Amino acid sequence: MKPYTLALSLSLVIVTAGATVFTSGSFAAEPAEKRIVLPQPAVSGGAPLMDAMSRRKTTRNVSEKQISQQDLSNLLWSAWGINRPDGKRTVPTARNRQEAIVYVALKEGVWRYDAAGNALVQVAETDAASRFGAAPLTLLYAGRADDDAGGMHVGSMYQNVGLYCAAVGLGNVVKSSGRDALNTAINLPSGYKIYIIHSIGWPK
Repeated sequence: MKPYTLALSLSLVIVTAGATVFTSGSFAAEPAEKRIVLPQPAVSGGAPLMDAMSRRKTTRNVSEKQISQQDLSNLLWSAWGINRPDGKRTVPTARNRQEAIVYVALKEGVWRYDAAGNALVQVAETDAASRFGAAPLTLLYAGRADDDAGGMHVGSMYQNVGLYCAAVGLGNVVKSSGRDALNTAINLPSGYKIYIIHSIGWPK
């Protein structure tokens, strides 16, 4: 089977109706929920905030160099991770409703970020990365279409991710055009829409 693009010793847990199968670095053929367990996010260290803000910029020209599993975990935690014992997140939501979803688009499919499990859950097997250009990773921020605060929630997400990218030297670009590219590939919850897409990679 084709190896996972970001597979750098990732632990893939496949949950079936009667058993749990563990594999490493490749997809199994069983029709089951596919989960990629991520390393714990590094929640301390990095560049000082003011340094990160001074470096922040849009970068469209990125290489095919893959993003490490640790950076992927850190990016997703920055976007929508749980940072307190009471389950609250790294970004605010109106009345703490937490009605947002982060999807991860890769060549091997589309994955939903499970913050509580610090894992990715596959929702589609389509080659998703190529639909958004040359970047090896694209995050899609979704929320309720009828929520007046939905744009605020995803805005906080991509602001956090942009600052993380600046802190570690990753390039990133935020776009709204093309946000419907996966509408036929993923089954969004009823009443939800993709607000923003965020492509990330190492600058050339």
